[in-house]
Amino acid sequence: MNLYDLKVKTRDDKDFDLSKLRGKVLLIVNTATGCGFTPQYEALENLYEKYHEKGFEVLDFPCNQFGHQAPGSDDEIKQFCTAKYKTKFDQFKKIDVNGENESPVFTVLKAAKPDETPEGMKNKLAMKTVKKLSTTCKKKGDIVWNFTKFLVDKNGEVIGRFDPTFDPKNLDEKIKTLLEEK
Repeated sequence: MNLYDLKVKTRDDKDFDLSKLRGKVLLIVNTATGCGFTPQYEALENLYEKYHEKGFEVLDFPCNQFGHQAPGSDDEIKQFCTAKYKTKFDQFKKIDVNGENESPVFTVLKAAKPDETPEGMKNKLAMKTVKKLSTTCKKKGDIVWNFTKFLVDKNGEVIGRFDPTFDPKNLDEKIKTLLEEK
């Protein structure tokens, strides 16, 4: 199974066929509005604005599995993001990323890239602490916390997995390179 075989629910509970995104570069992120990493929405929006017209999409999946940091409704989450971070990319329906109710999207992503390695000692220590707080990270490959990012090329291949401490702005060159590939 690959990403293009899947359908997800939009914020307004409609089916969205991911095969519609074939040929685009994707950044898929599990997010939360009350997380210490929430300010990353600004960098996500900057990347979206810079590369959207060239075939780049941010797929935002709110997730309340980590510290109950996304407690609002799908509409409340969207309103928060557009008001505070001026996001223009849309969000999908809130999901689980680990466990028996995990979204098939994250099952596919985790299978393709089961490991994330934080860069730098500070980030490694932060992720070690975060992992101790995570009650849903039970097996190898599970998502540790909100704002885990997956970069996907135009063919649906998962190119990289980036931990929550990784600043999305550091993906700029990788996204640009992927967009330039035939």
